[in-house]
Amino acid sequence: MTSMAPADFRLIAGADKLTLYQWNTNVAEHYFCRVCGIYTHHRRRSEPSEYAVNVACLDGPDVTTGREVGEFNGASNTVTSDDI
Repeated sequence: MTSMAPADFRLIAGADKLTLYQWNTNVAEHYFCRVCGIYTHHRRRSEPSEYAVNVACLDGPDVTTGREVGEFNGASNTVTSDDI
């Protein structure tokens, strides 16, 4: 994931294939491809003035080449009342 201001984010194709997922406070916006299920981008609850984009979804050079790539286990990501 990489972060950017909404003014710097432009979805150029595939909007009709995206689905929005929200929970809890409905502030965060999580977008997934309805065809393949990949998590494309989101607007954070903790920082709604930024988008985070899954760089593996971008066309072009392999952005993971020469970099250590970590994993994120979304199933273990929880929101508690203390986080709100």
